[in-house]
Amino acid sequence: MRVSIAGAGNVGRFIARELIANGHQVLLIDRAPEAMKLASVSEAEWFLADACELDTIAEAHLETCDVAIAATGDDKANLVHSLLAKTEFGVPRTVARVNHPGNEWLFDEVWGVDVAVSTPRIMCALAEEAVTVGDLVRLFTFTKGDTDLVEMTLPDSSPHIGRTIGEVHWPDDVVLVALIRGGHGLAPDASATLESGDELLFLVPEDAEQPLAGFLSPSGSSHLGHSVTDPTPLGVGPRTPPKAKDRLEPTEEAIDYVL
Repeated sequence: MRVSIAGAGNVGRFIARELIANGHQVLLIDRAPEAMKLASVSEAEWFLADACELDTIAEAHLETCDVAIAATGDDKANLVHSLLAKTEFGVPRTVARVNHPGNEWLFDEVWGVDVAVSTPRIMCALAEEAVTVGDLVRLFTFTKGDTDLVEMTLPDSSPHIGRTIGEVHWPDDVVLVALIRGGHGLAPDASATLESGDELLFLVPEDAEQPLAGFLSPSGSSHLGHSVTDPTPLGVGPRTPPKAKDRLEPTEEAIDYVL
């Protein structure tokens, strides 16, 4: 797989090293000459150019890439680069780094972003997953479709403790994908007996999350607002411009809304 990475800072170089170690080809792009630390990732291709300028980045031949990653510390640059990669070069998959939580709502398919990665949201989801028992926690939202990855640690009060997975009549459209017990991931075997403290991972459509929470733990609740890729910012309401309640078209004027 060939991957381009816009932003050759610490984050970009780390991603590049990981991808190269896994056998992928990597192209690192940055506009700053001082960022061209070729020895730090010697196996990568390096390209000095502004990742947001179509004329200069055309020479990088992004159309040959399978994935384009926007990993700069500037959300405006990450949005513009993702849009160019998707619309001008037809890159099949784009991944964008979100630096400011208040900008998450912009990182969607309108701006050419397939997957938005927000460190604050990841930390929030992982913190909840680590401390909640009997509550359904959304860990990840897949941007294509309406499917979420959710987790629950079964409490002592769950009515399904002591039953085998095969005996449980799971709600419609709910897929149990893994069971974690004692720190070890297990495939969901129909003969396995559910125990208190088991961590269950499900793929589930958004409208089935509340029913699943009540099904597993009638006395519990659901923490569904802190998913990794949920477009609503943490701690603030959506910063929606007056004439675009639902979407913000990718224009030069629109980029001014980025924090």
